[in-house]
Amino acid sequence: MISNEPVKKEQKSLVGLVVSSGKMKKTVSVQVTRMFAHPLYKKVVRIKKMYKVHDEQEQAHTGDVVEIYEGRHISKTKYMYLSRVMTPGA
Repeated sequence: MISNEPVKKEQKSLVGLVVSSGKMKKTVSVQVTRMFAHPLYKKVVRIKKMYKVHDEQEQAHTGDVVEIYEGRHISKTKYMYLSRVMTPGA
């Protein structure tokens, strides 16, 4: 049976640190650190990636730990949305 309903993709949810806020309207830059063991050498590798995150209420500030999720593109590089501020920074 083939249905005409669109297949929903699972939303990717990440936790990261706000490294820049206040320079762009309704946008914060979030750094997400990911750790994994290298497949050949078994050394723990840390990968850091920056995301531009849409913050509608402008509630996140530099130093906050936030939860973000993936959504539709707002601009060329902004496709992540702020879910919640987990711990406020200094």
